[in-house]
Amino acid sequence: MTVKKEEIKGFLNSASNAAKLIREYIEKEKPIHVASHYDADGLAAGAIMGKCLARLGGKFRVRIERWLDENVVEGIAVTEKDTLIIFTDFGSGYLNLLGEGLSKHRVIILDHHQPVGESPSTFIHVNPHLHGINGSRDISGAGTAYLVAKALDETNVDLASVATVGALGDLQDKYEHKKLGGVNEIIVEDGVKSGFLKLETDLLFFGRETRPIHKALAYTTNPFIPGISGQEDASYSFLVKRAGIKPKSKDKWRALRDLSDEEKKKLFSALADYLASKGFPSDFALNLIRSVYTLTHEEPWTPLRDAREFAVLLNATGRMEKPGLGIALCMGDRAIALEQANAMLEEYRRNITKYLNWLNEEPERITELNNIYLVLGEDFIHENVIGTVSSILSNSLPKHEKPIIAYSTVHGESLIKVSARASESVKSKGLNLGEILRVAAEKYSGKGGGHDVAAGAQVPVENIESFVKLVDELVKKSLKET
Repeated sequence: MTVKKEEIKGFLNSASNAAKLIREYIEKEKPIHVASHYDADGLAAGAIMGKCLARLGGKFRVRIERWLDENVVEGIAVTEKDTLIIFTDFGSGYLNLLGEGLSKHRVIILDHHQPVGESPSTFIHVNPHLHGINGSRDISGAGTAYLVAKALDETNVDLASVATVGALGDLQDKYEHKKLGGVNEIIVEDGVKSGFLKLETDLLFFGRETRPIHKALAYTTNPFIPGISGQEDASYSFLVKRAGIKPKSKDKWRALRDLSDEEKKKLFSALADYLASKGFPSDFALNLIRSVYTLTHEEPWTPLRDAREFAVLLNATGRMEKPGLGIALCMGDRAIALEQANAMLEEYRRNITKYLNWLNEEPERITELNNIYLVLGEDFIHENVIGTVSSILSNSLPKHEKPIIAYSTVHGESLIKVSARASESVKSKGLNLGEILRVAAEKYSGKGGGHDVAAGAQVPVENIESFVKLVDELVKKSLKET
């Protein structure tokens, strides 16, 4: 673990300060408004706050937003009087905006993105970057919310499993064997000790516990396997003919968890050979071996059992514009919410596979500029999933020494949604995508920010070419300076 004890101590102290103010509002029976982001981490963070507030009998509501802008802040300022405002998984990148619009309100920001601007002295700002902790890999928005929930009441340690889901949804598994590290490691330990999590290393297919092997292989899109991902018939044929794996035993479908260690080795070897034949690096198949996080109190054969599947399910509800389902799942609803979310997940995965296959069939949609890859999602890829697509591509392109900049048109608005991803190796050269997108977006009348290896922006449609050109130049400048 790379985080120092003194850094963690300062971070925990700020979480305790936030918990103290929340407790005051609950005791005085004053309302609390929780605003959070619509991705998996944001939904997990908002739900963690909602769950701990409900347990304490607080008067609250949780609202989910695509992003923060003047309209969102103005709406909160007008409708929420004498209310504590809690932002989870966003807010740090818009400190000046929040300071101007909510100066008369009590505000708590629980975020892990790089801070931009100055936080008013009346705000309580809980952010790992303020304590020398890397918010892009060592703790998520859900993790930050969890630390406040734990400071409110130690019984909230059961929510460590939800915080783990949020961290995995935010792709923070950047340590060896795709393991969570930093402060996330402490949160996972809470979950394991409390009996709500189990950690092991294994082959990771989407649906490792819930789907027949060939379907799980076909559903695996991160990394995306050309000719197999999204194609059940091809996956079945691959298992039988190339890997020598029997998908059935006594007329019953087998899941990945049913395979012996020897069979898993055969399957991995066949996949490594296949990927190498497609031009991928020799070690690329190692992306399929990861630390697996199991939520032990969830029912087997449901997507809530595996933390990464849970995260994808949350992403589906948010990206398909039904974030309330994700919040309900994280807060414990296992009835109709799970049934509806499962249906939404199927549609979400079909869309993702459709977009990835489209890009694979039309390679001109991914162009290589001097210093970046540019993915032209435009009107075809929905803006709600452009971040998911760029994340998958960042792990799937044979050569990803350059950052990926992907964009889509925002329907009904004259805006372009931008999502940027970079590998850890590029980051080690000094690249900071969050800062680059912020500078470029602000120059062309937009907004941007995020993490060093994962960032986003919104830019007026007429400025997208100039924006991309500037990003390309800033990436070159950043890498040349190191």
